[in-house]
Amino acid sequence: MSDFIKILTHERRLKASTKELSVSELEEVEKKIRNVIAARKKEEEEEKAEQRLKQEKIEEFKKAMADAGIGISDILENEIGGEPLKATKKKRAPKPPKYAFTDEQGERATWTGQGRMPKALKKALEQGHRLEEYLIK
Repeated sequence: MSDFIKILTHERRLKASTKELSVSELEEVEKKIRNVIAARKKEEEEEKAEQRLKQEKIEEFKKAMADAGIGISDILENEIGGEPLKATKKKRAPKPPKYAFTDEQGERATWTGQGRMPKALKKALEQGHRLEEYLIK
C-alpha cells in the first residue's frame, strides 16, 4: 500500500496532512473525490451489466446446446482433436465400517469389508471365530 493511500484511509493522518489547506481548498478536494467515486460507481455498474449480459448469453448457449444434444466435449474434441473428453468422476463418500474388532495392540479397529482383510481379523478367523461375530449392529 502506498503512503498516499495510507494517508487517505487513516483519519488522523489525513487530518495532519491537510492541516495547511483552507476550507475552500478542502471542499475542492472533496468535490474531486466525489467525481472519482461517481466515475468508479459508473464503471462498476457498466461492468456488472456486461457480466449479466455475458451470463445471459452463456445460459442461452447452454440451452441451445442442450436442445441440440451437443456437449462441451463435442465442441472441444473437434477443435483440439484427440480422443473424446471424459466426464470427471465424482468422489464417492467413504463406506461405513461393517466390522469391529480388537487389533494386536488391543485397540478397537473397524473394517468396511472391502480391500484386504486386517491381520488381526484374519488371525481371529483362523482360530475358529466367524466373521458374523464381528458385524457392527
